[in-house]
Amino acid sequence: MHMITDQLSVGNIMDAEDPSPVIGTLLFVAEELTMTPASWVDYHYIPFRECAKADPAKLMEAVQWLESRAPTERKLVCCRAGMGRSVSVVMAYLCCVEGKSYDEVLKLVMTRHPGAMPLPNLQVAIEQVRQLRRAQPTRRNGS
Repeated sequence: MHMITDQLSVGNIMDAEDPSPVIGTLLFVAEELTMTPASWVDYHYIPFRECAKADPAKLMEAVQWLESRAPTERKLVCCRAGMGRSVSVVMAYLCCVEGKSYDEVLKLVMTRHPGAMPLPNLQVAIEQVRQLRRAQPTRRNGS
């Protein structure tokens, strides 16, 4: 497991199956795998295909789901290896919800998780998610 921020971590299938007790929220994004989450975690599954281009619709769903969780809740995003899809979702969240630039987020992720490999076309997909979010009615308190 790699902590990207105080509230956001990325991990692999083993981290997902046996999360640290401090994790309260788990988003699993590996299309090819299934898992049974720990009983104490708030769990959601959004299937992303490994090594495929980033899907803006799925990124939007993931960002919205993470955003709707308590801001102080420790969140873990996992895929099979914890290097591509999970990293990409966390990057999209940081860009779209926290307003950070793609370059700033990429630098942060690569510092905190050397070897991370964001999905192809991620920067373009994140910009599409930003545009979709701007077109939505104003959200308040995660609603």
